[in-house]
Formats: sequence, C-alpha cells, structure tokens
Amino acid sequence: MTPQKNVSNASALDEMHSVHIVIAGGGLSGLSAALTAAENGLKAVLLEKMPFVGGAGLFPEGSLGIGTRYQKDNGIHTTVDQVFSKVMEFHHWRCNAQVIRALLNESGQMIDWLAGLGMTIKNIRTMFPPEKSLHVWHIFEGGGVRLVKVMSQHIKDHDLPVLTKTPVKKLLINDEGAVTGITALKADGTKVTVHAKAVVIATGGFASNKKMLRKYVPDINAPGMAKLMYRGPARDGRTGDGINMAQRANAALAGMGTLAGNSPYLDDEPAIRQFSGPDHMKQMRCALSQPFLWVNRQGERFYNESFGSVFSDVYNAMTSNGGLMWSIFDRNMKKYMEDNGPLTPFNAIVVPGQKMTALDRGIEKGIWSGFAFKADTIEELADKIQIKPEKLRDTIETINRYAEQKHDPDFNRRPEHLIKFDTRNGPYYALRGLRAFFLTLGGIVVNKDMQALDAAGNVIPGLYATGQDMGGLYDSTYDLLAEGSASSFALCSGRIAVRNIVKIVSRQS
Repeated sequence: MTPQKNVSNASALDEMHSVHIVIAGGGLSGLSAALTAAENGLKAVLLEKMPFVGGAGLFPEGSLGIGTRYQKDNGIHTTVDQVFSKVMEFHHWRCNAQVIRALLNESGQMIDWLAGLGMTIKNIRTMFPPEKSLHVWHIFEGGGVRLVKVMSQHIKDHDLPVLTKTPVKKLLINDEGAVTGITALKADGTKVTVHAKAVVIATGGFASNKKMLRKYVPDINAPGMAKLMYRGPARDGRTGDGINMAQRANAALAGMGTLAGNSPYLDDEPAIRQFSGPDHMKQMRCALSQPFLWVNRQGERFYNESFGSVFSDVYNAMTSNGGLMWSIFDRNMKKYMEDNGPLTPFNAIVVPGQKMTALDRGIEKGIWSGFAFKADTIEELADKIQIKPEKLRDTIETINRYAEQKHDPDFNRRPEHLIKFDTRNGPYYALRGLRAFFLTLGGIVVNKDMQALDAAGNVIPGLYATGQDMGGLYDSTYDLLAEGSASSFALCSGRIAVRNIVKIVSRQS
C-alpha cells in the first residue's frame, strides 16, 4: 500500500489510501484480522493509536481452544457441544448464542493456527479441580508478549502496513449508511484517509475511559462501595473509540455494564504490578487470595475461600459486600507459604510448590503503603483494620472449630483448607483487598460473521466489530469456566470477520 499525497485539499501532507480492509486497533483481534487478511491476499492497513501494538493482548497467559492438536495429543476430548452447553447455562441464555457458537467453533483451528505460526503450547492449565474443568486453557510459552511478537513479525513478513501513533477519528459513511473507510490523525498532524471495502473495529473496549465507566457500570460509584481498581497496563489506549464511532453509524450496543472482574487485588495501584511486577508484589497478591480467612468490613466471612482463584465469583461476592475484604493469616500460615508455596494458585503466576520467599519484603512494603498490617494479638490487628476486636476473635474461633471438625457448615470450604489459627502466639497479618477488573465486556451488537448490527438487527454494510468491542456475549459477569475466552474470542473474531470480507470481496470482483 503506497500512500497518495492529497494535494488538492488543505494540507499537502495529508495521506489517502485505498484498500480492501482497514483495521482500527492493534490488539489481538486487530493483529489476527491483519494477518488473516494478508494470508488471503487482501490489501489491508492496520492503525494503532499507541506507539506499539499488542495492547491488552500483551498480558494473557493463554487462550481457549477446543479440539486442538495439543488436546488430541494429550488425551483431552472436550467438545464444542460440551463447552457451548456450559457457557449458555452459565449465562442463562442471556447472550448472543449464534456468535458464541461461531467463536467456539473457530477456537480449535485458531490455536492450531497460532502453533503453525511458531507459538509453543506449554500445557493446559485450569483454575478448577480436574473433574470440573473443561481443559480448554492453552498456556503459551512466553505468554501474550511472545504471541504479539510472533504475529507482528508475520504481518511484517507479508508487508502489511502498520501505522502506530495513528488513532482513528471517524468512520466514513455514505448516503446509504454503508461504512466506506476511516479518517485518522498521525502524531505529526498528518490526516490519514483510508477508503475501504470494510472497516474492522478492534479498539479493545473502554476499560480506561472513566467517563464511560461512570455512565455504563451501575455500581462503580454506588454509596458505600469501595474503590474499583483497574488491573490494566500503565499506558492504555482502550477508551471506547471504536464503540463510540460505531454508534455514529447507528450500531446497537449490548452488555455495556458488564465487566470482567478480577478480584481481589491489594489496595495498591497500579494493580497491574501485582500481575506482572516484582516477585514480592506477585506473592503478596497470591497471599491475599489464600484460603485462610476472608472477612468483610464487619469481620464476617462472606465467601468460600477455597475458590479464591475463581476471580469472577470473588468479584461478585465482594461487590455484594461493599467492594472490600480483609485476608487474615497467622505466622504459621505465613511460614507455610514461604516454605511450600500457596495452597491455591494466583493464575499461572504463583502456583502450588512455588516457594513464596519474597513475602517479608512484600509485607514490609505493604505496611509502608497501607495495604498490609501486622500485630502481636488478634485484638490489636482488629483495631488496626477497624473491625470490632470481639467480632474478629469470634470469627477466628469459629473457623478453628470448623478446622477441628474438618467441615465448614457455613460456606463449605474444602477440608484440607480448614487450618487452625494459633490464637495465643502472634504475629498476625491482614491484607486489604479491593475489587478489580481487567476488561469491559460490552460493546457493539454483531452477527455470527462479526458484522455490526443496528437496533433493528440489520447489518451495517462495511462495518465489523471484534474482540472487546463486541457486546452481548456475557450475561452479568465473565465466565471463568470457559477459561481464556476473552483472548480466544478476540483472536477468533478477527479471523471470522476477515474471512467474511474475503467472500464479499470475491463476489464483487
């Protein structure tokens, strides 16, 4: 694609391009769409507002796939029918069933495609007991960083232009309501106009747009609710650009209040440092979710601590309890984590058997920052975290009785996680946790070909939405049982959208 200087307009520096596809956004769905276009011989250009591509796609550890070569080689026989049934049951069918089916159908081929590009599948991991898991989460060697690098190199090898620091500003819409291209603006002020058969929106949702979050997420500023943290990158371009542009083309929206909750996180920002920062922060975040004792502001248990890794459920439980929790443990529990690792994993980041030797450093940092507390007695600890001392002691003594019985009649914590507190000898520790989220899940209504639809269900010609710019795929929360679905849906939707564009372009030729 050679830019043409538009000398007839106001600026001789303006660029004009004519392609089959223009892709707005360089995250996983945009990269997937670009590479699929290149592999199919279509002229395309990808525009990314940030100085680099990848976006939130730099962070996933892996992705959902069904019927992959890796699964077959390792005796895993999960079917699309099984996953689809579980997903629809989870969402009570309050979601776009046709689109979900199309994405799940594509997921196995997508993982095999990535393997063919040079991605290595380390293993299949799960947050669930083996008997409950669907075994679909394929962990990538090198994670999202390597995935973005591999895809970017293949795009470069195909000579497909990628314009960074070039945010898309507006859709071009003709008199019939069809989308015919975009305008964008480079960092040096150059206006870029791209005429295209189709526009693929891949701008990643609106996770870092505080105004849109306040508008669409109902409990974000609810009275008495603790702060909602964003577990996102320090530099983030996900400000709802694609969704807002699509609305101007009369696109319908769905699920705008739904977030991918990722809780709990230490009350320390930026939260992403607990995910990808130094070891002491990763291990402190892991300590926060251990199944020792969780209490709310009143010093009462509110959740089955055995399922602290099921972060979407934790988010919901914390939302019902004012958005704040305290994780309590004693010196023996701390020593166990240091010597043996966690009882339950923190994603694939800190896992059982991985010694948590940086806890002392993390606690020291936490005390200084105000999210960790240490005391010689239970009563002193309660005072520090503003819980009635008698209430915290009563809760601890209750959990000690359950530990003796190896049965939790309140929340059914797993027997092996019912561990007694030493109520005589301190010190004791408390970590303050808040709700966090990492993705918005609402966006543009699409059909199974990823074509954007208006409120009447009509296709908006020339407009496609992918990744976190799609809406209506989740009911009220992220479905963690379909592990890795967000990254998978992003990668699959980019491929599906472009394959449909290929068919349209072929018919028009």
